[in-house]
Amino acid sequence: MTKTAWVFPGQGSQKVGMGIDLTTIPAAQTKLEIAEKILGWSILDICKGDEDTLSKTIYTQPCLYVIEAILIDILREKVGFPQLVAGHSLGEYLALYAAGVFDFESGLSLVKKRAELMENSTGGSMAALMKFDRTQLEELLAQTEAVVLANDNSEGQVVISGEPTEVEKLVSEVKAKRKVQLNVSGAFHSPLMAEASTQFQTILDQVTFREAKIPVLSNVNPSPTCDAGELKQRLRDQMTGSVRWREIMTYLNESGVEQVIEVGPGKVLTGLLKRACKGAKLLNVGTAEQLESLN
Repeated sequence: MTKTAWVFPGQGSQKVGMGIDLTTIPAAQTKLEIAEKILGWSILDICKGDEDTLSKTIYTQPCLYVIEAILIDILREKVGFPQLVAGHSLGEYLALYAAGVFDFESGLSLVKKRAELMENSTGGSMAALMKFDRTQLEELLAQTEAVVLANDNSEGQVVISGEPTEVEKLVSEVKAKRKVQLNVSGAFHSPLMAEASTQFQTILDQVTFREAKIPVLSNVNPSPTCDAGELKQRLRDQMTGSVRWREIMTYLNESGVEQVIEVGPGKVLTGLLKRACKGAKLLNVGTAEQLESLN
């Protein structure tokens, strides 16, 4: 048996038209109807609409969750369970769903609340750095509590998050080939999300987590576990904690994973995995055609 991992992209991977080709599948139609009742709006209408609307956090996160959950159901029926799952930020909710930790409705309720809190968060900023001096960056981060490493995506790509003036100051000082100020409302994956995280607990505490059917690698702790209590605590810490994706990829590489399937629109994670897991076969499943091509 080929040792396989499924990985799930998060916000930033969305694109207009995603999931539309899945609507002829009865199981997909059922999930879309359930989602509309929970959300009060149509996933398909947003995915068929304009890019600006789809890119709003309040819509992006539920749309990605629903489309990727549909893909998971079809993929699981077609090829069975993988040996490991992991998701990037929002994608961790899909990893937990794929592992059977909670049902579709519970996961969507969590994502709906998460998206609302993140959409309404203010007072922070984020910036991406590409091909940067990691040693210098770590030294600069150690000198301020106001900025943290939010997404450690790869050796050559990170996102920092924190108080706007301090983020701007650090960006001006660090050596990097490319620096991009992100168009976000708040300082995601930083201590500045503490209030939103506290509000999120009221919903999270109401959801029952089951033991995972397959090990999950979490953003804040990239070690595999099936323990329901541990997985819930890790998700509890995720909103204010760093996304340690670089370490997740290292684990996939060192644990002998032979095949990685990115489940969702685009190839964001596949691009990172090409450098980190050079020996693994990389596949993308984001459309009906790509599902059909799987053996």
